[in-house]
Amino acid sequence: MTSNNQYHKPLTAKVSVVMPIYNVAAFVEDAINSVLAQTLSNFELILVNDCSPDNSLAICQTFTDPRIRIISHEVNQGLAAARNTGIRHAIGRYVAFLDSDDMWHPEKLTQHVAHLDNAPEVGISFSRSLFIDYQGKKINVFQMPQLTDISASDLLCRNPVGNGSAPVLRRETLGDIRYQALNKSHPHSCYFDENFRQSEDIECWLRILATTHWKMEGLPAPLTYYRLNNQGLSADSNKQYASWENMINKASRYAPELLALHENRARAYQLRYLARQAIRNNDGKEAVVRINQALKTSPAILRHETGRTMATLAAAYLLHILPRRAYKGVELLAQSALGRMQRAQIAKDGVTAELMSSL
Repeated sequence: MTSNNQYHKPLTAKVSVVMPIYNVAAFVEDAINSVLAQTLSNFELILVNDCSPDNSLAICQTFTDPRIRIISHEVNQGLAAARNTGIRHAIGRYVAFLDSDDMWHPEKLTQHVAHLDNAPEVGISFSRSLFIDYQGKKINVFQMPQLTDISASDLLCRNPVGNGSAPVLRRETLGDIRYQALNKSHPHSCYFDENFRQSEDIECWLRILATTHWKMEGLPAPLTYYRLNNQGLSADSNKQYASWENMINKASRYAPELLALHENRARAYQLRYLARQAIRNNDGKEAVVRINQALKTSPAILRHETGRTMATLAAAYLLHILPRRAYKGVELLAQSALGRMQRAQIAKDGVTAELMSSL
C-alpha cells in the first residue's frame, strides 16, 4: 500500500474519519465536503483508495485541506479491508466511518464526541439517519431504530446502527476486538473481518456486544444522510443474504447461546429487511418472496412488530400487483404520512428546532 505525501499527517486529532473510496466519482466530493463542513474541526480524514477504477482518486486529490490523508491499496481488497487500513493509520481518540456515497449533518461529530466524552461505558455511538435519493435529495423518511438498552440480541435481530456511516467508536473498543490476519501475505491487525464483502459491519458490532463489556447507544438526531443507491453493495439481495448467513455461522462459534435463542427470529427480520430493500428497488416479485419467507421463518415477528411487518407486507403486494404509476401514488402518500410522524417523534425526543429545520 502507498500513502499520498501531498499532505502532512496531523499531530493530533480528536476523531479519525475513515472513508473507503471505490467507484464513487458521482458522490465522493459531496461526502468529503460534508466532513469538512463539520462544526468540530479537530479531526483527520483518511481516504482509503481501494484501487478505484473510475476517477474517484483524482477527485480526492483536488482537496488540499491538511487534515486529509490519502492511502492507496495496491490491489482491491474490499470495504472491510479498507476500513481496517484506515483504523491502523488513525491517530484519533475516536474513529468514525463514512461510506463515500453518504453524507453527514454538520453537527455529526460534535454530538458524537459529546456523547462519548460523557458516557464512558459506551463504545459505539450512532445516530438516526435521514434517507437521501441517488441525486442527494433529502427524502422525508428516517431510520428510527432503538437508541438505548441495546443488547446483543437486539443488534442481531434489527441492527439499530442501520448503515456504515452512522457509528463513531472509541479506539479502545476497536482494540478489544483486534486480531491478527495471519492468512494474508502481510500479517496485520484486523477489526472488521476481511473475509466478508458484505455484513462486515454488523458482524463487527455483534462481536463487540457479545464478547466485550462495551455498550452501544444512539442519538435521536438524524445526523447521517444515507443514500438509497441501488448500485451499491446492498443491491444484490442474494449475495447480501448469503453474507448474513456467513455472519451467523461465525457468530455461532463465539456466541452459541445467543444464536440458539435468537437465530430464527433474527433470520426472519433479515428477510423482512431484504423485502424492504426489494421495495426500494421497485422489485415487487422479490419483495413478496422475501416477506413470505420471513413470516414462514418466524411468524412471531408479526406479533412483536405488527405495524412494520404489516406495512412491509402491504407494500410488497401492492408493488407486485398495482401498475407502477398507481403504486407510486400510494407510496408517496404513505411516505408523507410516515415522515410527519417520524419528525414529530424526533422533535419529541429533544432534537432542537434549529437542527430539525436544517433537515
